Amino acid sequence: MPGCGAAEGADITSTGTDATDGRPGGGAAAGPPPPAAAQVDLGGLAALRAVLRIRPFRRLWLVLGVASLGDWLGLLATAAFASAQVSGSVQQGLAFSSVIAVRLLPALLLGPAAGVLADRWDRRYTMVICDLLRFVLFASIPLGALVIDRGTTVVAWAAVATFFIESVTLVWLPAKEAAVPNLIPRSRLEISNQLTLITTYGVTPVLAAASLSVLDRSLRAAVRTPPEWAEPANLALYFNSVSRLALAVVVFFGIREISGRTAVGPDGGAGGMVRQFVDGWKYIGQTRMVRGLVLGILGAFACGGVVIGVAKFFAVSLGAGDAAFYMLFGALFVGLAAGIGAGPALVRALSRRRWFGMSIVLAGASVFILAVSVHLALALAGAVLVGTGAGMAFLSGTTLLGGEVGDDVRGRVFAFVQTATRVVLILAIGLSGAFVGIGGSHEFRLGEAAFSVSATRALLFVAGLLSIFAGISAFRQMDDKPGVPVLRDLWWSIRGRPLSAAHPVAGPGLFVVFEGGEGTGKSTQLAKLATTLIDAGHRVAVTREPGATPVGRRIRELLLERAEDAVTARAEALLYAADRAQHVATVVRPALERGEVVVSDRFVDSSLAYQGAGRTLPDGDVAWLSDWATGGLRPDLVILLDLDPALGLRRAADRGTPDRLERESLAFHGRVRQAFLDLAATEPARYLVLDAGLPIEILADRIRERVTELVEASGVRLAPAGGLR
Repeated sequence: MPGCGAAEGADITSTGTDATDGRPGGGAAAGPPPPAAAQVDLGGLAALRAVLRIRPFRRLWLVLGVASLGDWLGLLATAAFASAQVSGSVQQGLAFSSVIAVRLLPALLLGPAAGVLADRWDRRYTMVICDLLRFVLFASIPLGALVIDRGTTVVAWAAVATFFIESVTLVWLPAKEAAVPNLIPRSRLEISNQLTLITTYGVTPVLAAASLSVLDRSLRAAVRTPPEWAEPANLALYFNSVSRLALAVVVFFGIREISGRTAVGPDGGAGGMVRQFVDGWKYIGQTRMVRGLVLGILGAFACGGVVIGVAKFFAVSLGAGDAAFYMLFGALFVGLAAGIGAGPALVRALSRRRWFGMSIVLAGASVFILAVSVHLALALAGAVLVGTGAGMAFLSGTTLLGGEVGDDVRGRVFAFVQTATRVVLILAIGLSGAFVGIGGSHEFRLGEAAFSVSATRALLFVAGLLSIFAGISAFRQMDDKPGVPVLRDLWWSIRGRPLSAAHPVAGPGLFVVFEGGEGTGKSTQLAKLATTLIDAGHRVAVTREPGATPVGRRIRELLLERAEDAVTARAEALLYAADRAQHVATVVRPALERGEVVVSDRFVDSSLAYQGAGRTLPDGDVAWLSDWATGGLRPDLVILLDLDPALGLRRAADRGTPDRLERESLAFHGRVRQAFLDLAATEPARYLVLDAGLPIEILADRIRERVTELVEASGVRLAPAGGLR
């Protein structure tokens, strides 16, 4: 059977903070991080309770939730505040957009250096100082309006203050992101990211918009003309300011665990800040996982920017207005929340590296649905799927950054990603909007038929294509299970048993297996093939299952030769898997690595036929168990000798006392035969099916011809003849 299999070992030894009392456990673990499948699956609510029992993280999450609400209020209120300081629709529009644009400018100017500072300084003090500065700056915006005449001066100060706030945030954000993985065990990093992202991008934005709306209505109802200091925008800015002060106090006095030893001391070490900056960029460029992660994130954000940039025009192309535009935006965020909240429960133990690339491909493919939508309902479904893919990619990417990037460069990597995504997002939004505005819609005629092609849909199609390309490229660079079928891995991961990465064969050997029912003459043909290969100058290793190793011989005795020992069907399958694991590890794989031709009497297909079809155990379970035992090893050729079970059993009886399997019913052996034939039909190129009733020499000639073709076609250099092993 194709594929490879097994769940990676579940190592629940935690590094980081103790789950019960929150004691630090030494920060990020040295050495490679545990695989994604090693994460402790406690179930949704149990996992949530477990991560919230970590006192430092719980405190940080609560205060960050309040601060996030303040930030969303501040984003909305700052722009509204600037608009309120001038009169005229044009001036108000410029004031609104200028304040929003200023929030993006620091990322272009200071983003790369911010990561160096986050890695260079103590993260706790960095966060505290940055929040104190933001407390002052946010408060200065509404306070400035009380002492400065309304007009462009106030707008200018709001823009300047916003620039400094964003500059400080660029240093605060990577320090916070880099510190969080040191507060919690790696196994609970994903659930903590879920909690944080849902709070930041799901709950608080909606709460902020609703709060401003309710506050404005309540004030207008209570006081027709409220004093300037009590304007909703001003109150929101005051709240944002106080939330930053509260965050600074809690971090300084209540979360001392954030402080940690940084890789480079305050003196900057050799080369100082410039050297750190260069080292950070080299790390991103030279590390395949990080490079693939950055490529995927940028591709996803570019695609998202295009969708946002053309959304207004797309709503018009559907024959709908602003209501459809808002519905599409809402659907996008619904999908985002669904991807973040439900994604891990859906894919369960799937490798997070694979999940990341697959999520981006899902988002890109979903953009195609938008591109071909002719009805709002289909467009809304596409928007939900786009958001779902983006949400899953956002969560898995953040988890990978926190869990697999070293603590000494984590701040710089986070800063680079945050800066690059902002730039790409804004460029995508701006350029796509301009392109759609210039391109418009064109009508083409083909005979009597007329059809129109809009720049909006063409751009959506291109964006989806580029996103799929970015997702596939990221997948290839980050894939930690090369050679493992993707969809099969996803299916088994959903069932809680992910396939393990296949162990590649280092040497140039070939693996040939003889399969078939009882009495088909496998041993005879195997011996003839081995002699032929030796005569041709190749070194050959002849082996069998079960019983090729000392451990296997004891298992064979239990399975076949001791009739008085009752073995259940499941126990039988497990014993065969144990024999196969030892066989592959100590006989088959070493011989292949030496460049030998390994010829085996039975392999995985026998378990699928005898335990799967014969014992009627679930085929999928037997396949997964066998693939796990072999580490994904597959024969280059399977020679299936097919024979009527009745004739085969008579042949076997002539050899002597029948073993346990030979004494099974004819119906049992009929199921076994059909299972072998079904397996061969699934991959005819890898099987040679022969009628075992043919004369021995004719069978030997056909087997020799096929194996000779295989050796010549493979182009490998087999080990020189050295006899039979």
